[in-house]
Amino acid sequence: MTHRLPLSFACGDYDRVRALQDGRVRPEGIDLTFLPLGVEETFYRQLRHREFDVSELSLSSYSMTLDQDDPPFVALPVFPSRFFRHQSIYVNLRSGIEKPADLVGKRVGTPEYQMTAGVWQRGILAEEYGVPVESVHYFTGGIEQPGRPEKLPLDLPSTVKITPIGPEQTLSRMLADGEIDAIYSASQPSCMGRDPHIRHLFEDFPAVERDYYARTGIFPIMHVVAVRRALVERHPWITRSLTKAFEESLRIAYDDLRYRSALKIMLPWLQEHVTATAEALGEGWWDYGLENNRTALETFARYQHEQHLVSRHRTAEELVLASASDTFVL
Repeated sequence: MTHRLPLSFACGDYDRVRALQDGRVRPEGIDLTFLPLGVEETFYRQLRHREFDVSELSLSSYSMTLDQDDPPFVALPVFPSRFFRHQSIYVNLRSGIEKPADLVGKRVGTPEYQMTAGVWQRGILAEEYGVPVESVHYFTGGIEQPGRPEKLPLDLPSTVKITPIGPEQTLSRMLADGEIDAIYSASQPSCMGRDPHIRHLFEDFPAVERDYYARTGIFPIMHVVAVRRALVERHPWITRSLTKAFEESLRIAYDDLRYRSALKIMLPWLQEHVTATAEALGEGWWDYGLENNRTALETFARYQHEQHLVSRHRTAEELVLASASDTFVL
């Protein structure tokens, strides 16, 4: 009888992992129990309670754990979530914000200062638009529900101004009421589309994001796949086995997008969208691996250090396990 190592895996229900979820792809030597959980629940349970053997994890939160004396996780060079984040900055027109530089001196809501989306947004605004991280006053809390705390403790200098919002307040309501001037987030606040004064900072964000990629080669990484370090130390072979399985599941997702006999996704002009994406970002726009994601990883690491969230600027090899994507050549 062949015994397979049982591992739990918590992750969002994404097309790029669906073949792992439904069993079309099985990691070599592993019996994977897939738990399709939302990202906030997964992150909270894994960071607070270490409940899963393998999980999707915020790149920022994971990177911060590397500063601990005994870092609990090892990240694979697998990225289940990417997102251009220019489109996720929302402003209240009554605050006089017409261009990015107008954010200087303003009140900006963000669910958590350490969240990955915010690190990218602050870094891009500082580097490309003259909005230094310290130039705004941040207000942290839930977008739609009150009471959201930071998942990890922060040790920030006094130059970074952060105020948690009240126990009954939400950032969406505060933006609509003019109590804050902008929101940097991952999700869209409910006041967007309902209040005529709320709009995207970058109204033509597809063009802005395509230009950003053309200049930088970065399709921002949001999440990694993290494995409990103790498991990797006991069974080092699982990192390569898992990475191979994630790569095969990603290949199937690419194939599904390009399947033409019948639409697998309910978008009537899917082929045109896929073609335009490949023309803008390249054929393997979501590919895993360390080397072809080095620029994104190390840019994020620099932003995170500049924003006082980690002790130093780490290399890509220090962030993700390079050997997990290393393979032989015949």
